Amino acid sequence: MARYEVIAPTLPGHLGGPDYPSQEPITFARSTDAVEAQLRALGVETAHFVGNSMGGGIALELAKRGRARSVVALAPAGGWSRGDGEGPRIGAFFAKQIRMIERTHAWSERIMRRPGTRRLAFREIMRHGELVSPADAAAISQAALGCSISRRAIQTLLADEAELTIDGLERIACPVLLATPQFDRVLPGPRHAPRFRREIPGVQSVALPDCGHVPVWDDAKLVTRLIVEHIDASLDAGPAAQLDAGARASAVTA
Repeated sequence: MARYEVIAPTLPGHLGGPDYPSQEPITFARSTDAVEAQLRALGVETAHFVGNSMGGGIALELAKRGRARSVVALAPAGGWSRGDGEGPRIGAFFAKQIRMIERTHAWSERIMRRPGTRRLAFREIMRHGELVSPADAAAISQAALGCSISRRAIQTLLADEAELTIDGLERIACPVLLATPQFDRVLPGPRHAPRFRREIPGVQSVALPDCGHVPVWDDAKLVTRLIVEHIDASLDAGPAAQLDAGARASAVTA
């Protein structure tokens, strides 16, 4: 029996999602606005949020806005600081990945049939790319190419613009679980997790052994267990704890 209703929004500028406004800068705040709009359309005021990478950053932004009952942030983006060199490094990383996908996409369905090839192709973002099915591997490639804002986001990162970092983390008042993959090559834990650990009140932190940047592919059972346990724990805290969290959020916002 399903325990939770799952809502999986597609972000603006991503394959299958709405267009990202061409005149708007690429920011976490703007992407979070779009998710909030989708929640309003569904009649959802608050929810338990789970996000990986950019999705993790958006989940934390939603928590800042008082929208989150709890957050599980899997290798969340936005933990770097302007001037520390991480923005340009990440931009260069993704630019390289896009070029590689563009060169090989025409043959992706054929070359992704071999588990060893999938492991090699996804080595920068997963430890066990061989666990991805050939069909899913081709779909990941297509989704990357279909992300219409990728080049704008890369340019924003290369320019080290502050809009892609997350500030105001001290405003978060809900339970947050920060999950850091052991072998994250995109957002290495030693460089990206410390600020989240310092600035998010009461944050819990766990390591994800033998996982890369996208841990749900490397160890789906582990990730699912952590999500369910974190949500259950936040529910077990009871109405009094939820009321206290809401009161603290209102005070900080004011």
